[in-house]
Amino acid sequence: MVKLFFVFLRVKTRKAVSLQNEIEDKYVMTNTIKKTIEDFAAGFVFTAADFPLPVQKQKTVNKVLDNMVAAGQIRRLSKGRFYKPRMTEFGELPPDTYQIVKDLLEKNGKTIGYLTGYTAFNELGLTTQVPFTLQIGVANEKKAIKRNYYQISFIKQQNPITEENIPLLRLLDCLRFFKNIPDSMPDETCRRLLLVFKGLNTRQLIKIKELSLKYTPQATALLGAMLETLNPKGDTIEMLNALNPQTFYKLNISENILSNQKKWNIK
Repeated sequence: MVKLFFVFLRVKTRKAVSLQNEIEDKYVMTNTIKKTIEDFAAGFVFTAADFPLPVQKQKTVNKVLDNMVAAGQIRRLSKGRFYKPRMTEFGELPPDTYQIVKDLLEKNGKTIGYLTGYTAFNELGLTTQVPFTLQIGVANEKKAIKRNYYQISFIKQQNPITEENIPLLRLLDCLRFFKNIPDSMPDETCRRLLLVFKGLNTRQLIKIKELSLKYTPQATALLGAMLETLNPKGDTIEMLNALNPQTFYKLNISENILSNQKKWNIK
């Protein structure tokens, strides 16, 4: 009986030590997580993988983060994604657009997508409307998702998505979705885009012509008409030949803005 008692005592002691170690580990982990978050910039979006802790501990990390959300210390952007709120005299600000979608733009150091659509319209001065629908150009089709109050949709891009191409792809997207630019007038939009195209260098002009051949015919036609307007002697024949002469594009641009519309089947 005495022997059994000591065996029982040893087992209980081991369990008590194990429980104590577990409590201490959790305390250390919680402090590590909180200290790391303190070092994050306000508005920085993070996941369990951003903490200097073993991968096998990520489930526990998520539990700690869930507790911090419940306590109002951090905010949840979407499942498994969190951020430290930015506070101003006007109240709390959400993360910026890049932080909200950065995992959809880059993976393992490689560019896999780019912000376009309403974001591009706004940044290029084509509209003053602040987007709550985010559009991302990607190589493969994806279903739309929601993060916080942002609806995120994906636009298939047939051209290579590279850092060099992205500014040009965004411009071509504006031509592709010319009629969908909110709070804008066709003439003003055309004037603004002509100004932007005028600022492209020779290398960019050659590249954007090449990229346009994998776009919708409307985008190709509108680009050709604009580049020809800026430089009547420029080479736009390949773009013109790529168009179906029986297809017309109704864009409601004045002839005094784009005088060569008939040649490009633009109405």
